[in-house]
Amino acid sequence: MTNPLGNASRNRPGLPTPPSGWPVGSYPTYAEAQRAVDYLADNAFPVENVTIVGVDLMQVERVLYRLTWGKVIGGGIVSGAWLGLFMGLLLSLFTNGAALIVGLVGGIIFGLISTAIPYAATRGQRDFASTMQLVAGRYDVLCDPKAAEQARDMLARLAI
Repeated sequence: MTNPLGNASRNRPGLPTPPSGWPVGSYPTYAEAQRAVDYLADNAFPVENVTIVGVDLMQVERVLYRLTWGKVIGGGIVSGAWLGLFMGLLLSLFTNGAALIVGLVGGIIFGLISTAIPYAATRGQRDFASTMQLVAGRYDVLCDPKAAEQARDMLARLAI
């Protein structure tokens, strides 16, 4: 059967596929794997044959600080004030000077509401702020088989 749209899908990227190649190095941190690939690039190795693969992926949530009503309300006031000042400045270009004050007050009210309601909805079940990261247990450097031996030899010199 032919596609009635012609070859419209020809320029679309394919579905995700696992990386291929032979392992030429394994490193505990991404920075070390990046350093290895940079070393290959600095020594005129065709790095288009190289892939860095994170193995044993983990989702890590790093807790930043404890949330309190004071921090939530303070953060809402500050972020709302910035938004309100910006909107007030834009409005004051087209109206009288009172738009700046109206924007500031409106922004503070909006900031308080937009932070207090979600925090209250948690009912104390999440009284901390955090960030999420996806990290790997190790980082493997893979290379196309045709150049893997050369890459492995070059990276062995890097370790010396």
